[in-house]
Amino acid sequence: MLVDYIDQHRDRFGVEPICEVLESAGTKIAPSTYYAAKTRPPSARAVRDAELVLVIGQVHKDNIGVYGARKVHAEVNRKGTKVARCTVERLMKAAGLRGISRDKTRKTTTATAPRPSPRPTWSSASSPPRLPTNCGWRT
Repeated sequence: MLVDYIDQHRDRFGVEPICEVLESAGTKIAPSTYYAAKTRPPSARAVRDAELVLVIGQVHKDNIGVYGARKVHAEVNRKGTKVARCTVERLMKAAGLRGISRDKTRKTTTATAPRPSPRPTWSSASSPPRLPTNCGWRT
């Protein structure tokens, strides 16, 4: 993430000044860390994810974009690519792929402004006045 940020701005400011500003802002990254991340080959997970996104996207497209993660997972495994369902969920979310939900949204009415109470409500902060009655004082 920081590497992407530095990539966006390095032509204008340079790598070392950006790293100095980031360090003064509380995010430490050395220029050598940036260059090491740029020269490092992609991880095995990133390579496999790139392959799986293509397969998942194709399965989703073949089924008119209706399948969700559960059915896409079953179809991908049926085709011979072993993958966990949580991986399919993660990659579909990252690719912006969603299935169609059978559940329709329910329309509800919205509450109007609250009505005034038909009788006064008394609280301990403001009690009713004390009045004399035939049997004594009302409290």
